[in-house]
Amino acid sequence: MSTSVSRCEEDLHPSKELNRRGCVVQLPCSIRRIRRRSRRIEFFRGTLTSGSEIDDDARIFDTTLRDGEQSPGTSFSHTEKRRIAATLDAMGIDVIEAGFPAVSEAEFEAVSEIADSVETEVCGLARVVEGDVEAALDAGVDTVHVFCSTSEVQLDDSMHATREEAVERSVAAVERVREAGVDVMFSPMDATRTDESFLIEVVEAVDEVGVDWVNVPDTCGVATPARFHSLVETVAAHTDARVDVHAHDDFGMGTANALAGFEAGADQAQVSVNGIGERAGNAALEEVVMALEGVYGVDTGIDTRRIADLSARVEQASEVTVPANKPVVGENAFSHESGIHAAGVIENTDTFEPGVVTPEMVGADRKLVLGKHAGRHAVRERLEESGFAPTDDQVTEVTRRVKERAESGRVTETDLVEIAEAVTVPRQTESREPEPQRVHDE
Repeated sequence: MSTSVSRCEEDLHPSKELNRRGCVVQLPCSIRRIRRRSRRIEFFRGTLTSGSEIDDDARIFDTTLRDGEQSPGTSFSHTEKRRIAATLDAMGIDVIEAGFPAVSEAEFEAVSEIADSVETEVCGLARVVEGDVEAALDAGVDTVHVFCSTSEVQLDDSMHATREEAVERSVAAVERVREAGVDVMFSPMDATRTDESFLIEVVEAVDEVGVDWVNVPDTCGVATPARFHSLVETVAAHTDARVDVHAHDDFGMGTANALAGFEAGADQAQVSVNGIGERAGNAALEEVVMALEGVYGVDTGIDTRRIADLSARVEQASEVTVPANKPVVGENAFSHESGIHAAGVIENTDTFEPGVVTPEMVGADRKLVLGKHAGRHAVRERLEESGFAPTDDQVTEVTRRVKERAESGRVTETDLVEIAEAVTVPRQTESREPEPQRVHDE
């Protein structure tokens, strides 16, 4: 099976087609635009032919080593940080936020070593505090990410500062980084719970002193995609800097909000592997990247075939278990048990999978799971994969026994072999009379 996504964009009219901006352009009657390998995907053409709402230069900023490590109970070792950074670098991620240099000497050393060892742009976090900013600059990062609380609740009960002090410190921090000749990103922390007029005030203040990036963080995960889209548009209208978004997943909207940010004109989204991070975590790297690639047709330039291995590495290092039903990287993401689904997937994987994203694209495998819902097609497929050559009657009997055994738990490969041998299913190397052509029964 191909490792590339299949996206066939049919003509909307024999001689017309919509371009990216929704304008009709004339095309020869015989031409249709094709991204990578052509393959018709039923029920999905309507979305794909409408064009992408997101530009091809959408950037991915990975914060696994910073916000991801802030997951309760997670602490990466020096070696784990280096290995994760090396994998992100090899994949072609645009930015790696390596850590918070001022936190400790060990953190400073880890950030410094990552900055020296990868080709990818490296970012270090800093509060709008002189010591933090200097530590980040001394660590040798390419970008310093400074942040300052802007919501009333955080100004009053976390930062203990007035609005005027917040603006003053934010401007001073941006000016210091700019003076050092390093790119600077500014985050008005808790932007989605900040008074809009004050948010605009602080954004315009840092814009005046030359900030390179303005991040729009949904720090407590309270935004909805529509509201976040509107907020990102508002921020973008008040700065000449490039816009970045940071979405948390407290209500399960992290990925949707990151994508809404892109649709609203953001250049970059902050993500973490497996979605790990504070509380319920962040927008997940694997979800955002594969949605961009598959649903929006954006070429991120990222080697997505490494996603499954990266996910497993972060799962082990973070000690945060990946749920089986986790999109893209969960054990069930490309697994099928139901007889109808399994039969369809055996014939054409697009029947009960998105089609625009395949397991091969992320370095995973497709699995047919044997259980109480398994059908004859899946059982035959699994028997043949295990080296058996069953007759139709044997498939029926093995299926019956698989369902029976599944009542008390999952059926393993060992169980299947045991059942097949009990039913005396011959091995593929054994000779037997050819069976009649089997009838599709599901």
